[in-house]
Amino acid sequence: MTPKRSFPAEVSIVLGTYNRLAFLQATIASVRASQLEFPYEIIVVDGGSNDGTLEWLTKQNDIISIVQHNREIVDGTAKRKRSWGYFMNLAFKCAEGRYICMISDDSVVHPDTIVNAVKQFDQQLSSGRRVGGVAFYWRSWPEETRYRVGASLGNHRMVNHGLFLREALEKVGWIDDARYDFYCADSDLALKIWHVGYEITACSDALLEHFEWVDPDRRQDNLAKLKIDWDKYVQRWTGIYFDPANPISGDWTFLEGVPVREAAHLFPAQAKTPEPPPPPSLAFRIRRRIRHEYARLFQAPEPTPEP
Repeated sequence: MTPKRSFPAEVSIVLGTYNRLAFLQATIASVRASQLEFPYEIIVVDGGSNDGTLEWLTKQNDIISIVQHNREIVDGTAKRKRSWGYFMNLAFKCAEGRYICMISDDSVVHPDTIVNAVKQFDQQLSSGRRVGGVAFYWRSWPEETRYRVGASLGNHRMVNHGLFLREALEKVGWIDDARYDFYCADSDLALKIWHVGYEITACSDALLEHFEWVDPDRRQDNLAKLKIDWDKYVQRWTGIYFDPANPISGDWTFLEGVPVREAAHLFPAQAKTPEPPPPPSLAFRIRRRIRHEYARLFQAPEPTPEP
């Protein structure tokens, strides 16, 4: 029998950031306010911020900071040097926790989010289930009124935000940081975890608020490469989790009957919906474009926009 490993931290909370100081501070504050009665660590990977983020991080004695400058000027334009997966892998490989909690610097957790997910993870592993990830339910704050989790190809649940078993991440070789620039890398990771025999579940008591209005230019930048990432993703999993004759791209599962929580106090002052809000919101338009891109890639009718 393999002896149980003693972990310096039960949970490693990891995230990447770049020039989002106010939102990063809000994310970290929400983690610090969590009801965590076990050892944990916070790891932030910064892409070379110049907005005061680095100066702030160096003063935080409870944060492990990794700085990897990720911008270079090519023909007068700032270009990224490394993929999203590369940066997340820096944090994943540095993490010492049994569980790795992946969130983003434009999101906040509620005080019971992480602890509820850890309790569920512990219970499922103790019962003999081979669980490799537990997803948080999340919504786009403030415009969405339902929390959701996503699914990958073949409707295999994935983790947009949530916990991974570090052992599972090691077994699958971490995130594929060479194949994908941004989109599909998290979906690919989920499928790799499923493929080696783990499952991914979701915790209905673990809720996260995501503010999608931050940095729309960068989001549009990422969208420009969606088709390239998607083609690589489909090619990778064709014949395994993807059948071109019956393409199932995955969908959202909504948490019904659960009232949204108050979250305005968790976000920085600039995280406000403009008054009056533009119809439709920028976040909605971005999500709609993503859905339409997927529909077009499958040569399927475009989905009807949400009301």
